[in-house]
Amino acid sequence: MADSNAALAKSDEHPRAESPPRARRPDYRIQYTLKGHKLGVSAVKFSPDGKWLASCSADKTIKVWHAKTGKYEQTFEAHMAGVSDIDWSPDSLTLVSGSDDKTIRLWDVLAGKMIKLLCGHHNAIYTVSFSPRGNIVASGSYDEAVRLWDIRSGRCMKTLPAHSDPVSGVHFNRDGTMIVSCSHDGLIRIWDVSTGQCLRTLVEEDNAPVMGVRFSPNGKHLLAGTLDSCVRLWDYHRGKCLKTYMGHRNEKYSIFSTFAITKGSFVIAGSEDSDVYLWDVQTKDVVQILVGHEDVVLGVAAHPSDNIIASCGLDMTVKIWIDTT
Repeated sequence: MADSNAALAKSDEHPRAESPPRARRPDYRIQYTLKGHKLGVSAVKFSPDGKWLASCSADKTIKVWHAKTGKYEQTFEAHMAGVSDIDWSPDSLTLVSGSDDKTIRLWDVLAGKMIKLLCGHHNAIYTVSFSPRGNIVASGSYDEAVRLWDIRSGRCMKTLPAHSDPVSGVHFNRDGTMIVSCSHDGLIRIWDVSTGQCLRTLVEEDNAPVMGVRFSPNGKHLLAGTLDSCVRLWDYHRGKCLKTYMGHRNEKYSIFSTFAITKGSFVIAGSEDSDVYLWDVQTKDVVQILVGHEDVVLGVAAHPSDNIIASCGLDMTVKIWIDTT
């Protein structure tokens, strides 16, 4: 365990960031409703350069839209079953997708075509994540494993026997040295990318299934959504839950949550009541509820540099919200 703690400590050798400003009450309003998917939309992600918004759906397709205008750009088709998750490469030129067809596919956005097929999981892919350097993709599957893929060769570098139930979330920390995974087994695990060693296991008392997890932008915390209608902020160094955000409903579906840090610091999550919830990171207060979807909201994303939020869900739409304050 000493080695594990040392690895965790080493990964946090960045200078400490100042405390984020306390969030004021935002006023997000629907700017665009994007239609085109023929079944529920499972995830939305802004490209790191802020230019594009990608969405994926149970209709087997991935669509790319202009992030600030909502203009449709292109559709990627090749998966043989629904697409559960997508992620952008750091240079915003490549998309990775994970599907119920057990495959992971890489797409060249500028060329508009698939460039690589990654096979190895034994069941549906639940979640995918690009490393900060863009050379590795992590994936989590219903087969209970986390796999690390070398993008250049297309080969699986490591298979981590991560969980005892489907893996519902994976995410790299900001320097790419660690991966966090979560599962329906109620566990959150942090892994050393180079060795494959499990550095830490986090579990909440009620052991509710964890449906999504991600590192905070400063790398010091984890955000995890669970099927007890809670989103929790963890100090993973101490193995302690710092804050619990409540008010939304999440008892059945895999719902993503994320951070938005522009004019303030918010936690954002979809809800089974068809709304999007925003909480003040520090006070845990619900500062706004975005009303507009007509069914469960599965995915949310925050623009990397502007006061824009995207959301998607079972109503087959993607919505772009802009803060008017």
